[in-house]
Amino acid sequence: MTPEAQARITIDALLTAAGWHVCDVAQANIHAAVGVAIREFPLSNGFGFADYLLYVQGKACGVIEAKKQGATLTGVELQSSRYAQGLPPALPAWRRPLPFLWESTGVETHFTNGLDPEPRARTVFAFFRPEMLLQWLAYLPTQASSGAAQGTPGTFLARMRAMPPLVTTWSSGGTHYQLWPAQISAITRLEQSLAANKPKALIQMATGSGKTFTSIGFIYRLIKFGGARRVLFLVDRGNLARQTKKEFDAYASPYNNYKFGEEYIVQHLQGSRIDTSARVVICTIQRMYSLLKGRELADEADEESTERIESLFRDPEPIGYNPAIPIETFDIVVTDEAHRSIYNLWRQVLEYFDAYLIGLTATPNKQTFGFFNQNLVMEYGHAQAVADGVNVNYDVYRIQTEVGESGAKVEKGFWLETQDKATRRRAAWQLDDDFEYRPEDLDRAVQTPDQIRTVVRTLQARWQADMFPQRQELPKTLIFAKDDNHAEKIVEILREEFGRGNEFAQKITYRSAQGGGTSPDQLIKDFRSSYYPRVAVTVDMIATGTDIKPVEIVVFMRSVKSRSFFEQMKGRGVRVCNPTDLAAVNPGEGVKKDHFVIVDCVGVCERDKTDSRPMDTKKSVPLDKLLQAVSLGNIEDEVLSSIAARLSRLDKDASDADRAKVVALSGGKTLRDLARGIVDALNIDATQDMPPAEAEQRLRDAAKPFAAPALRDQLVQMKRKADLVIDTVTRDTLVHAGFSEGSDRATALVQSFEDFIKQHKDEITALQILYSRPTRAPLKFEDIKALADALHAPPLNIDEGALWQAYATLRKGAVKGASQRRLLTDLVSLVRFAMQQTNELVPYPERVQANFKAWLAQHQQTGNQPFTPEQQHWLEMIRDHIAANLGIEIDDFEYAPFNAQGGLGKVHQLFGAGLPKVIEELNRELAA
Repeated sequence: MTPEAQARITIDALLTAAGWHVCDVAQANIHAAVGVAIREFPLSNGFGFADYLLYVQGKACGVIEAKKQGATLTGVELQSSRYAQGLPPALPAWRRPLPFLWESTGVETHFTNGLDPEPRARTVFAFFRPEMLLQWLAYLPTQASSGAAQGTPGTFLARMRAMPPLVTTWSSGGTHYQLWPAQISAITRLEQSLAANKPKALIQMATGSGKTFTSIGFIYRLIKFGGARRVLFLVDRGNLARQTKKEFDAYASPYNNYKFGEEYIVQHLQGSRIDTSARVVICTIQRMYSLLKGRELADEADEESTERIESLFRDPEPIGYNPAIPIETFDIVVTDEAHRSIYNLWRQVLEYFDAYLIGLTATPNKQTFGFFNQNLVMEYGHAQAVADGVNVNYDVYRIQTEVGESGAKVEKGFWLETQDKATRRRAAWQLDDDFEYRPEDLDRAVQTPDQIRTVVRTLQARWQADMFPQRQELPKTLIFAKDDNHAEKIVEILREEFGRGNEFAQKITYRSAQGGGTSPDQLIKDFRSSYYPRVAVTVDMIATGTDIKPVEIVVFMRSVKSRSFFEQMKGRGVRVCNPTDLAAVNPGEGVKKDHFVIVDCVGVCERDKTDSRPMDTKKSVPLDKLLQAVSLGNIEDEVLSSIAARLSRLDKDASDADRAKVVALSGGKTLRDLARGIVDALNIDATQDMPPAEAEQRLRDAAKPFAAPALRDQLVQMKRKADLVIDTVTRDTLVHAGFSEGSDRATALVQSFEDFIKQHKDEITALQILYSRPTRAPLKFEDIKALADALHAPPLNIDEGALWQAYATLRKGAVKGASQRRLLTDLVSLVRFAMQQTNELVPYPERVQANFKAWLAQHQQTGNQPFTPEQQHWLEMIRDHIAANLGIEIDDFEYAPFNAQGGLGKVHQLFGAGLPKVIEELNRELAA
């Protein structure tokens, strides 16, 4: 058999799987099915034979040129195009030349849609079903019309080039919506990218900057105006899918009074059937992978993070064509947190569908950019989001303890405790030798309650004094723990040290609801919108994606090595919270969220982090991740052998009750049987003479029992029974607690500001005037506004509130009013403080108030007539106007608040001929 003939066998199978009736010319019946593929079809004289001619509903529509495996296909396109022109004139055709062209080796397939403007070949996973081609062909011009059917462009690409203008503000149901500039740019640039036929696009938007709302906005337009038949929205955790579904349902159309979910069906896919009437399908990437593989996925697998699971697959089992889910099922695939979904295993899901691929991420890395062809249509980082008021900035408060920094040693003879991690049963243990442990052992192999207590006590003592001096109740606080046992202990100590009840602090992990407890989703909802809990302790369930805007303190009691994961965890605090929502969970406080505080208890902010992914992770991979990988089809030697070794170790220490559970859940196999089955399947001597398919099947049979979620859970529970040592002897001491300095954000921000004003003191009018004091040249509001605009613009992106907080962090005793709302005129105080014209950084209105009091006192001392109460009231309004606007002019009395109390006429009546002098003195003395 020639290589071309072998390729045609594969092509025949792919066509058949996609619903085509494949036949030779002699047996051809163009009405045998909706789609008929005829092999070796003779064309008009001079055109030769088409490897395959495709008929849809009795009319020719396309050709396939078959080549041997390994052949490059780009150079074959001219040949396919020539065949498309060679259909004998007497035969029926949808259009001449034929619109659909394929080149295929059976392994690689290129497709050109001649109905597109400027048709261009693209790689497709397999062949389309004939019904898909029929949908495209339905828009061909008819004899009665020179335009497309119903006046609508045929393909998605054609429609993208005729999109209506973007609506940026609208109202619906009494709610007003307005897109932020970054959201407008993201949607506009994405649509431009799609109209240019770019297959992939990446949107980078800072956490909390409305990434999901933006994506819902462009998805709505792509469906309504672009004619996208169906959109797949991929996430990697079930709680993120549920949150996204709620946001879709709440989205109000800018073009009518319908909610998204009222106008279009949005499916949260939790089973194994895609709703063909749904226009949006929200799904975890692990579920879609399992569907494409034709496997069931346990519900709990939707809730588990897929972070780095793909690194266990050196050679992942390839996805094959699944007739139940054709490649044209989705026109658009949106993958949230794209930096996690582009590797190895999950990458196959993204590349299966013939769809435009759109990535969303707050933390891209080099590999992310590469996967999306460097097509970054929107770049909107945290600094720009802060400058735009879309994010809030943060300060780092460091807590260091002796045990946390150096570990500890307990001398022999002392009694410690051990705790079974699974049952939590404790036992006493007297040391025969010294017991020494390092900081990295804390809360994994060793738990030191006094170390946790020291951190919590410090937080309890310092949160108000150092972080939020204006507050009476602890702001909403999120704590990241190392594991479930660590989280449990933190919650216990938090309640005790703060002297509060159960509702004060809650653990929110995947295990929260075990034993009939409150579901994690309900706990998250309570944390977001209710007074209690004040503190949520989690491991990684709330680490990414979950939107809890009122959080103002983020505590790291676990370290993180991944830069992307750290940025996501940190991002739980950056979200802006409107005063109404913040007041709802902080009643009576009258507060505004203008920053948040990272409390770093492990040095995570000081440690270098990496974007790289480990090449060999088997030795350190926990058992639950290995079992999860096998359940997804991984049968690699290293993974299976690692599981076999761990099962053997489990068997040595397992109780009779646990062994019996394993037998019941595995279909009669003991731990030893399971391990031996893997070892036998891996035995090279026994399998070397077998056909590869048979050897592979032996591995799959050995791994098959682990597909059962109940067995995997039992094995993980048994593994957790390794004892946790509890050091009740060591007393920890606080080494340091305070805001971080040195290379921190505050230092960098202040340095950038001070460098800027020095460099531009001769160019920017406001700086020229402030530097020229005490000549007292008049400083106008438009001058300070121009300075603010220069600071707000890239690359500085300096916000006055963040800058004030930075000075408060670095020079706490010299800064006043750090928690107050900033006015633009506060820039005057900031510049003077930076130039060392003042020793204290005081809000500009307070400086004006002090100058006003001094002016009043001087007025009385010089023997002038005292001001009447009504004059005094007007003088105070003038004072407040100067505080906000740097000065006052006669015309200003015609506007609020003066016009409501008589305006220019009233002030002339009160001050008479002395009014110009009063205004001149106040402008001079108050703004001094």
